Amino acid sequence: MLGKLARQHDPNVLIGFDTADDAGVYQLTPELAIVQTADFFTPIVDDPYVFGQIAATNALSDIYAMGGKPISALALVCFQEDGDPAILEQMLAGGLSKMIEANCTVIGGHSIRDPEIKLGYSVTGTVHPQRVMANSGARAGDKLVFTKAIGTGVISTAIKRRQADFVWIRGAIRSMTTLNKTAAEVASGFEVHGLTDVTGFGLIGHARELARGSGVSLRLFASKVSLLEGALECVHHGNIPGGLRSNRSFAEGCVEYAADVPEDLRTLLYDPQTAGGLLISVASGDSSRLVEKLREAGVGAEEIGEVLEKQAPLIRVER
Repeated sequence: MLGKLARQHDPNVLIGFDTADDAGVYQLTPELAIVQTADFFTPIVDDPYVFGQIAATNALSDIYAMGGKPISALALVCFQEDGDPAILEQMLAGGLSKMIEANCTVIGGHSIRDPEIKLGYSVTGTVHPQRVMANSGARAGDKLVFTKAIGTGVISTAIKRRQADFVWIRGAIRSMTTLNKTAAEVASGFEVHGLTDVTGFGLIGHARELARGSGVSLRLFASKVSLLEGALECVHHGNIPGGLRSNRSFAEGCVEYAADVPEDLRTLLYDPQTAGGLLISVASGDSSRLVEKLREAGVGAEEIGEVLEKQAPLIRVER
């Protein structure tokens, strides 16, 4: 819809909405730019404190995905007029705990009355204009490294239907409340050409944006993609979120599968993630060392594919 509006021309906009990147970047001085993003959504877990943590982790992720350092945040709150204030307090306290962990200061926000609870943040970060990590820099020959397991969408759906095992919930919450701060800091020490976080569009959706923005094609190895415990079981039991179906309908036209890639794995590649991992396009010679350093820092990381010269299909998925 933004593309239908009148175009603004500002030379200080380094990254706007026209490139489908994770956040906007606006240059202030030759050595300083700000990174801006906003994200909010409805509860996906029952615990209000944990929901706040997830909302903050998810909003902060876009700053890290641009190579930025978050510095300030505004809370965005929708809450029921007759809701229990203690619940709102716990939501905000959970979010604040993650903002403190990120060294990001909450300086205000805005709230409205709404029958359906929603929480998120508008986050501002800083980055050097020459060190912005966009999703449009991947180069043929690069390797693709991914830093989290997928499956939060199907597990969240199972939670809503009261069909999720406690172990699955615990694993999904751990993933959704883990900041991408450490992963981004480690990646900054390597020859990274392209970077994005995998969130609502799923792994294939964000890989598609990386490929289209960079003018390349990708080969992904489905068996190398880490899965959260219970994710496959959720697919087998039909716990498929609407967002997954939409992602698949939108993006699958550019994907070709090897015959031995099972249907349940194909499905999970479109699963919408909340506070998902970083998808990193890194120089081939740096890939194994990057994975090693990420793991040493406590970040789960796998090399899941490679970047190819542009060809058909845009994305090839092999076992």
